[in-house]
Amino acid sequence: MAAHSISILITGANRGLGLEMVKQMIETAQPVKNLFACCRDPDGPKSEVKVSTSYLNFLPYIMHRNDACDHDSIKQAAKQVYSVTGAGGLNLLINNAGILFRDNVQTTTPENMQDTFNTNVLAPVLITQEFTPLLRTASKASMIPGMSCRKAAVINISALLASFESVKRTYNFLPALSYRISKASLNMLTVCAAEELKKDGILFAALHPGWVRTDMGGEGGDIDAQESVKGMLAVMTSLSERENGAFLDYQGKTLPW
Repeated sequence: MAAHSISILITGANRGLGLEMVKQMIETAQPVKNLFACCRDPDGPKSEVKVSTSYLNFLPYIMHRNDACDHDSIKQAAKQVYSVTGAGGLNLLINNAGILFRDNVQTTTPENMQDTFNTNVLAPVLITQEFTPLLRTASKASMIPGMSCRKAAVINISALLASFESVKRTYNFLPALSYRISKASLNMLTVCAAEELKKDGILFAALHPGWVRTDMGGEGGDIDAQESVKGMLAVMTSLSERENGAFLDYQGKTLPW
């Protein structure tokens, strides 16, 4: 994210892809003014935040106890971010938090469906809603023409499993019914928000990180988190108004809906 210092917020930042994004953003020579890392429970048993302690000296880094499904928590996080960024606003919001159940049409439960929808769809809706004023502020304050992640943008971490065209070749390998439905919904959110907020100069895109070796992706993934995040950050840097509302993978390839 070159040129000028920006403020970034990442959800689901205590492990996996989210934590790797934090690490790579801290290590980069490109200027990040404020990096807000949000997760539900930074001290929880599955959290990997402790391993990143050595990175905390490089940038202002705030780990919010942001429950992605708790509207009051999201509102509080937005107030905390505003108290730091002020008139500069928030330049980049990355909706990364997500859950996956290995269910199918015959085995899924109401609880699986509801939990997945809350985390993977409702939370990004509410988070985008609460942080839109800060994104709008950043867009207005920026001297950068057009759209970009250096100006004002929301990146929704999606998945190839959201693609209708991918079902026949991927479903038998990994049904993940509730996850597929939720990520397809997240893609619709991305396209609708891109259309609604383009007048404010806020860019939206959905990114597929690849099949990554994480707790969610499993040990059989094609790539590790480091490679995935390196690719996604490069894609984010390249985005412009031409990709507003796009569905891309971590290499910048356009994916079918």
